[in-house]
Amino acid sequence: MGRQTPMAPGPQRAGTERDIQFGVLGPLQVNVGSAPIQVGTPKQRAVLAMLVANANRAVSAADLITAIWDGEPPAAARISVSAYVSNLRRLITEAGVDAHAVVATAPNGYRLEITTEQSDLARFATEQQAGINAVAAGRFEAASTHLTTALAQWRGPVLDDLRDFAFTDVLRNELAEDKVLAQTARAHAEIACGRAHTIVRELESLVGEHPYREPLWAQLMTAYYLTDRQSDALDTYHRLKTTLSDDLGIDPAPALRTLYEQILRQEPLDVQRNAQAAAQTVIAFEPGVTTLISPVTAALRDVHDHLHRLRGSATRIGRSPDNDLVLADDKVSRHHAVINNADTTHIITDLGSANGVHVNGERIRATAELHDGDTLRIGSQVFVFQTSLPTTSRDGGRV
Repeated sequence: MGRQTPMAPGPQRAGTERDIQFGVLGPLQVNVGSAPIQVGTPKQRAVLAMLVANANRAVSAADLITAIWDGEPPAAARISVSAYVSNLRRLITEAGVDAHAVVATAPNGYRLEITTEQSDLARFATEQQAGINAVAAGRFEAASTHLTTALAQWRGPVLDDLRDFAFTDVLRNELAEDKVLAQTARAHAEIACGRAHTIVRELESLVGEHPYREPLWAQLMTAYYLTDRQSDALDTYHRLKTTLSDDLGIDPAPALRTLYEQILRQEPLDVQRNAQAAAQTVIAFEPGVTTLISPVTAALRDVHDHLHRLRGSATRIGRSPDNDLVLADDKVSRHHAVINNADTTHIITDLGSANGVHVNGERIRATAELHDGDTLRIGSQVFVFQTSLPTTSRDGGRV
């Protein structure tokens, strides 16, 4: 069980110099004042990480067992979990904090009771939400401040010291997506404030890390153009076009082509309106709340009712284990297809597979736009494409 929704509001206690602080945006970290607490063994740290990731929500002993032993618990697993919690409480008490007020007993499990200020994860979520809301409202200086504060919470990869536990992979991937969302929003704010030069290097790095995220490429093109680097802006479009064509067999979205033509004609860009529109689109996915993780807007449901959520800008599908969705089916090619999230739509591309991709019973020629309720056949595997998703589901990564 990983963190699936923003941290619930915590009790509003007065802060003191002895307040305990928890960090998961990097290796697991616990401090009281300026003094670190050594949390103990990897499994004990994993228990605490689960509680921090689900702060102010009850985490059942069964969920802790699943997280720690990944489906193969020993007979005494429940006793071990209880012992880990007792040890954590002892360490917190020795640091001068009321441990039972922080690590509370809940029905069938435990709950970490902390304020937003006591968790780097919660601080990041709060500042990210405020920043994106500020961009949408056209308050770009405030947005820059909020988003810079949000990104300052990061010390490294999420729970980098607990990579042996599968639940941290889910959390790490989800929050990495959300970090990019914050970086994208901050780039919008900086460009809107007339400071495009401050984010060029970061955008150059981001498009290298996320080569299929067209909004990042658009921001880099814009930043180059606004810093008198028209040639670099145009070259950036051609690099994107080559990348998408070679890897996915598709062209850049029409919005990128329009931006390219504007830059080619040396037209002025309405960067503030563009920034507001982008932020409003993010908020529209979850009215009133910017989710702590990037919104998952689509998924494939298989015949066993497993939901395979499409995360990020591209989901590769095939028999090879390096795909995002691995299908153990002899009729599926090693690299069979890719579903590209083009912001306002999803496009599936056949990567030259032997048996093709069928949408609603018809084999696609190269690409096809997907709509809610479409039936897909990939090899002998059948899925229904969904954009109206439940809040909870049985997720899968292999069929």
